[in-house]
Amino acid sequence: MCAETPTTTPTETPDYKDTLNLPRTDFPMRAGLPKREPDWLARWADIGVYDRLREKQGRKPFTLHDGPPYANGHLHIGHALNKTIKDMIVRSHQMMGFDSRYVPGWDCHGLPIEWKIEEQYRKKGKNKDNVPVIEFRQECRRFAEGWIDIQREEFKRLGVTGNWPDPYLTMDFHAERVIAEEFMTFLMTGTLYQGSKPVMWSPIEQTALAEAEVEYHDKESFTIWVKFKVIPPHEGTGTAEDPSHKLQGAQVVIWTTTPWTIPSNKAVVYGEPISYGLYKVTGRPEECWANIGDRYILADDRAADVFSRARLEPSMWERVDDVSQSELAEVKLLHPLAGAEGGNGEWDAPRDFRAADFVTDTEGTGFVHCAPSHGMEEYELYRDLGMLEQVVTYNVLDDGSFRADLPFFGGKYILSRKGGEGDANKAVIDKLAEVGGLLARGKIKHSYPHSWRSKAPVIYRNTPQWFASVDHPVGDGQDTYGTTIRERALRSIDELVAWTPKTGRNRLYSMIESRPDWVLSRQRAWGVPLTCFTRKGKLPTDPDFLLRDPAVNARILEAFEAEGADAWYAEGAKERFLGNDYNADDWDQVFDILDVWFDSGSTHAFVLRDRPDGTEDGIADVYMEGTDQHRGWFHSSLLQACGTKGRAPYRNVVTHGFTLDEKGMKMSKSIGNTIVPDEVIKQYGADILRLWVAQTDYTADQRIGPEILKGTADSYRRLRNTMRFMLGSLSDLKDSDRVDDPAQMPPLERWVLSRLADLDEQVRAGYAAFDFQSVLSAVFNFATVDLSAFYFDVRKDVLYCDGDTQRRRAARTVLDHLYHRLTTWLAPILVFTMEEVWLERYPGDDSSVHLVDFPETPEAWRNAALDEHVAKVRRVRRVVTSALEIQRRDKVIGSSLEAAPVVHVEDAETRELLHMIDMDDLCITSGISLSSDPAPAEAFRLPEIEGIGVVFEKAEGVKCQRCWKILPDVGQHAHPGVCGRCDTALS
Repeated sequence: MCAETPTTTPTETPDYKDTLNLPRTDFPMRAGLPKREPDWLARWADIGVYDRLREKQGRKPFTLHDGPPYANGHLHIGHALNKTIKDMIVRSHQMMGFDSRYVPGWDCHGLPIEWKIEEQYRKKGKNKDNVPVIEFRQECRRFAEGWIDIQREEFKRLGVTGNWPDPYLTMDFHAERVIAEEFMTFLMTGTLYQGSKPVMWSPIEQTALAEAEVEYHDKESFTIWVKFKVIPPHEGTGTAEDPSHKLQGAQVVIWTTTPWTIPSNKAVVYGEPISYGLYKVTGRPEECWANIGDRYILADDRAADVFSRARLEPSMWERVDDVSQSELAEVKLLHPLAGAEGGNGEWDAPRDFRAADFVTDTEGTGFVHCAPSHGMEEYELYRDLGMLEQVVTYNVLDDGSFRADLPFFGGKYILSRKGGEGDANKAVIDKLAEVGGLLARGKIKHSYPHSWRSKAPVIYRNTPQWFASVDHPVGDGQDTYGTTIRERALRSIDELVAWTPKTGRNRLYSMIESRPDWVLSRQRAWGVPLTCFTRKGKLPTDPDFLLRDPAVNARILEAFEAEGADAWYAEGAKERFLGNDYNADDWDQVFDILDVWFDSGSTHAFVLRDRPDGTEDGIADVYMEGTDQHRGWFHSSLLQACGTKGRAPYRNVVTHGFTLDEKGMKMSKSIGNTIVPDEVIKQYGADILRLWVAQTDYTADQRIGPEILKGTADSYRRLRNTMRFMLGSLSDLKDSDRVDDPAQMPPLERWVLSRLADLDEQVRAGYAAFDFQSVLSAVFNFATVDLSAFYFDVRKDVLYCDGDTQRRRAARTVLDHLYHRLTTWLAPILVFTMEEVWLERYPGDDSSVHLVDFPETPEAWRNAALDEHVAKVRRVRRVVTSALEIQRRDKVIGSSLEAAPVVHVEDAETRELLHMIDMDDLCITSGISLSSDPAPAEAFRLPEIEGIGVVFEKAEGVKCQRCWKILPDVGQHAHPGVCGRCDTALS
């Protein structure tokens, strides 16, 4: 018996695993970002990515001008959000073909830094006033330098690209020179003037503050109802008061939440549209400051509330008469402290009493007490009446105390030295009670301005300050957009600037439209001084009060360029700058410093205009900051530039909201809900933080917290797996493996190319509009829904099991197109991860994804008809996979490859489409039969997809030991245990 050739059964077939084209990549599933990101940062610095991008020729410049943070502390989550958005703008525009420049900067002057040095002095028992001013300023400079170095490294750790070795600093000598020069423009064009008006004043820091330097917090304030006695008109030309006058003996009642302003009261005003009445007290409880028979004038809509505050029941008072506007107009009032023993006549003169349009009867009493030194509305009323000299007082000193010689209250403080309640309010209330001037008292909790640095309340105080007039004709010949700063600013907002979101336009426009003149001066030491001189003995209204001499200005600027602003404080500075043309004894040197918002508002001049990496016209393509900067940097930059260059210094203004915790609450150290960027980076890596930024609608307030970050990390893993699959499938791709002509590709590949063409347009439009959320959403949905859950799932079989087939070549060509686009599209967002993905395929000492542009995507790839066809096919696939899932759930099959269902399709066009593609590959089955017959009753259907029914059938044949499909021809080929397709691949 001769030996027979052994027959190999399926159970004895070889292990074909090594013959499959399984993905091969060293790209790890676990990112390890916290440990690996610093290596990429070091690599970018070594190969000089930012500088090499600047070497690219023929590109249109695009400049985002950095709003400078203060150099005085570690970064918070708002900094991380802000700088990451800026970085995405810069990187995306670079990859869209621009020369996208970013010069980081720091705000180095002003109260935030000065306050820190003062805190250090207080701890050491030192007094700032006893330290030479230049020595103090140099300590401020050193403090800022230290924090600049710290913050620079923290910003770089976020993955932010830019000219880090050469940032701009407002304390650089050239910057200080330019800030002074920009101020001198205001001086020379006549927009600068010295005036005395109420400004927000910090008694703790002893300086004026701008609106942008205050924040609003709830504050509990004293509230009082105060009586002003009516003085009736005199009879004829005599001196005796008319005892028969209806209002004889009546009292007007005012209400205020600032009792400390009562000593400065000069008037009371009423509203012309308001109905007033005369009210009489007919009864009283034991503890009450009203007496039976007292008569009070009140707004009719406020009377009941006022009497309830005075503890008078409705039965204890009555309305006895009307009080007309003409009757109010003919009387005067007496201050409640008039005639008080020891008052030295301070309050004896009658108070002015007139109508004003800012009085309402929605709260209070219908009357408003006026201390024009401490209220802007009152100030403007009496300014317009030409009566300021009669009503302005100077009772409150720099430290918030009353002048020493003010009767009863001299030396009392409005605030304590630590910013709490002082003794002034209580002293005023007690004195009013003593003289019978009080009707009621209480407390109220309300939103109140506080210094954002000391956190202490501020007051309105009349002090001499320097102002830039927003309505004075500038007269500099740059009148294209108006002759005044306000006109230029308003026209710039509407004609020259695009706003993201568009609501930013309305917010800034309304602020500029109604804003008062700009308070430029601060009573501090660290900053750029107001480089001007005033003539002794002259009033601010005199035409020669200010020295306007180009030669003097030039000497100052030359010194600042060489020595910095400290030159202003050097011994003999006045004589040096005035030179031989003026007698120094005739002039006073101004030592106030400029509002730091003028510093940062001037940055366009010494950054955009003067630097080699600035812009030709000194105008930025983008300013991007938080929404609070509508009253801050956006605002001051607009005013400053409109005063010196005649228009806005920006073309786009992009605004982000505030970052809240997961519950939508403001972050607070005391609550313990703060998210610190450094801690997020240590746990997850900077790319997760950047992904969170891209996922949010930054134009509104956004939320962050542990659960949100977990969700972000999960999204990141899904994207990472998508990139890993492509890298593995492309590991050995050669140019000869590609299919260059899309017409030679299967419909599924051509559909992916069509989707890429659509996405390319969406991505570029999103980045151009600074809409990262739309970019990420489009790319993420494409990667997870169209690719991972559909295209990759369908094409795994071809990629793993086919030999050198046309369809496998086409699939890998499409994967290569996908790789280049997804990697570059996501590079502005996931700067570290996409660099890792890039280097997996393009290693090299000088290789980086951040050196390339978004690839151009042929418009010819777009195929709307194919998009519609695939949408129909996917609907059929959804019904099939849902039917098979039920069989899998019921354990009829373990895998979809065990099925060969019959699919009943009513629509002939859809059937034709299905015949053009491999439906078994599409549904990951071993076979599919298409039928035009009506689906039988037992067929599986989805109610939302009509005309499709699926009848489950098991696949017939034997399981291929290589591709695992169940097919009739398995075992009939040269290689044992495989199907014909796999046999060909093995051959």
